[in-house]
Amino acid sequence: MGPDVVLILVAALGAGVLAGAAFFFVGRRVERKVAQAAGRAAEQQAARVLEQARRDAEAAKHEAVLAAREEIVRARELWEQEVQRRRREVERLERRCEEREQALDRRASLLDERELDLEKRERSVAERERHVRETEDELAKLLAEQRSRLEQMAGMTAAEAKAELMRQMTEEAKSEAAAIVRDIKEEAKRNAEREAKKIVALAIQRLAPEVTAENSVSVVALPNDEMKGRIIGREGRNIRAFETATGVDVIIDDTPDAVTISCFDPVRREVARRALELLIQDGRIHPGRIEEVVAKVTREVEQGIVEAGEQAVYELGLHGMHPELIKLVGRMKYRSSYGQNMYYHSKEVAWLAGVMAAELGLDAQLARRGGLLHDIGKVLSHEHDGTHVQLGVEVATKYGEHPIVINCIAAHHDDVPHESPISVLVQAADAVSGSRPGARREAFETYVKRLTRLEEIACEFAGVEKAYAIQAGRELRIAVLPHLVDDRQAEEMAENIAKKIESELQYPGQIKVVVVRETRAVSVAR
Repeated sequence: MGPDVVLILVAALGAGVLAGAAFFFVGRRVERKVAQAAGRAAEQQAARVLEQARRDAEAAKHEAVLAAREEIVRARELWEQEVQRRRREVERLERRCEEREQALDRRASLLDERELDLEKRERSVAERERHVRETEDELAKLLAEQRSRLEQMAGMTAAEAKAELMRQMTEEAKSEAAAIVRDIKEEAKRNAEREAKKIVALAIQRLAPEVTAENSVSVVALPNDEMKGRIIGREGRNIRAFETATGVDVIIDDTPDAVTISCFDPVRREVARRALELLIQDGRIHPGRIEEVVAKVTREVEQGIVEAGEQAVYELGLHGMHPELIKLVGRMKYRSSYGQNMYYHSKEVAWLAGVMAAELGLDAQLARRGGLLHDIGKVLSHEHDGTHVQLGVEVATKYGEHPIVINCIAAHHDDVPHESPISVLVQAADAVSGSRPGARREAFETYVKRLTRLEEIACEFAGVEKAYAIQAGRELRIAVLPHLVDDRQAEEMAENIAKKIESELQYPGQIKVVVVRETRAVSVAR
């Protein structure tokens, strides 16, 4: 490379440096101008923003001032309204105070007048009391003089006369009281009997079930007398197997074409009767077949018992009864009392009690429930110790029956007091059902003993002349000696005899006690 080239290069480099410096200074100047222009624009924008903010602030200040003024105006209006309201309230209270002051003034004046009036009356009463005391003293003197004169004339002291007068008045009071009591009892009895007959007659008219009589034996008809031998079997094994399986006694006697089954348990007797009829129809009679038929019939009878109980509960419209009680109700179908079937008797009592309860405005459903269960203990009486009333109360309590129903069971023979009118209706319905003609029967010996004992109980009372049991023991008529028994004592005697009969005798239905007192005047014309 030559010196000229180097010089050119150096010159070019120097020129470039100078050009760059020139451009740098020019650029810096341009930047300063741009910056100055931007600053002036920013200042102008800031001035505009400040001006706008000032105008907005003034507008807001003006609105706030207006709002404050409006609020002040509203507050002043409310305060003025409150002031007016309180002023009216104060005025009203002032008027009331003035009225009360006036009223107090009037009362004070009235009290003053009454005080003056009372003072006058007290003075008048004091004067009258003084006059009365003087009059009493004069009367006492006159009475003493009169008493002494009467004692001298009658020859009796005042105590003796008083005693005689008291005795006469006591006798007259007793006689009048007995007559009044008799009249009241007769009137109450007439009214009660009329209403009771109306209700009972209505109940009986609406229900008239058939009479069902049963006993402790059942008769099974045979197709021929040869069947008796087949029933007995070889060496009596068939009849022994039958009696063992059923728990009954089979009586085979000279009665033609019939066999008698005897058992105190009506359910077992019914099972034996049905089983024997099936065996006779089938013709196959041997110990194995007997056990099979007896088991089958037992299931059928148990199912029939449950169905009978459910049918009774359904017919009477009862709900919520325990299944065990329903089963016991069904067992009453095979139980009888004085020849009357307990199942139909209990339903009849339930219907009668329900009808009478409805007529009296009582709970008819509760009355039917008590009537249906009143003799439920008779189903258990041959299996457990105790009376049928006690057993019925125990089983009803065990299965959660209503207290009124339990009282119906306990009180239907007056063993405990009646706690509700429903228990009285159940007792009355029981008496109606048991006393209907043909409803019940009893052995002739028991009947005669009961009539004899009725007459003996009546003759045990002093003053009884004769006693007769009439109307098949439904009425006891007693003739008394009129000079020993008066009318009041005759009524007491009738009640006492009735109570003694209730405590000593067992009888179906009711017994009417009639005491007859008759006075006869006899004279002879000669």
